[in-house]
Amino acid sequence: MKGRADEERGKTMRQLVVCDEAVAGAEGFDRAEVIPLRGEVEEPRPARGIRRAGWLLVACGLALLPWLYVLATGLPATATAAHWPVAWVGLDALEALGLIATGLLAARGDRRHALAAAATATLLVVDAWFDTTTAAPGGDVANALAMALGAELPLAALCGRLALRALSRPS
Repeated sequence: MKGRADEERGKTMRQLVVCDEAVAGAEGFDRAEVIPLRGEVEEPRPARGIRRAGWLLVACGLALLPWLYVLATGLPATATAAHWPVAWVGLDALEALGLIATGLLAARGDRRHALAAAATATLLVVDAWFDTTTAAPGGDVANALAMALGAELPLAALCGRLALRALSRPS
């Protein structure tokens, strides 16, 4: 903690400009400027490793774009999955854990709830997507849409809002 306080103090000291008539009128000074202490603080530039990781992720995302075409044109219209129930139960179990973790962290006032909320929102949107796109025509599609619109997407929106609110607040 002390290192962070010293760093903040040093940052504050660099932002101060002394306005003294003798200094302001001295040769080489056109004017003196006072920078407010509570002004906008410029975000520090990310470390080189973080920037490299970011560009690597962008490159990987771009490399996936041609693969989407291969999948769209090459996959069969129907498929059988050997572990279909395990996949769905596992996804719903992850959603339940995410909701519980987000709720407990938020109830305790722990800002890390933003991480759990973001992950849970993502899982809920994925579940809604796959429920509706893999449902059989008729009653199954109606049930999938009812679950998506009545539970999964509203919960995803709530989790997304929690995550964004926590991340937008100053620490």
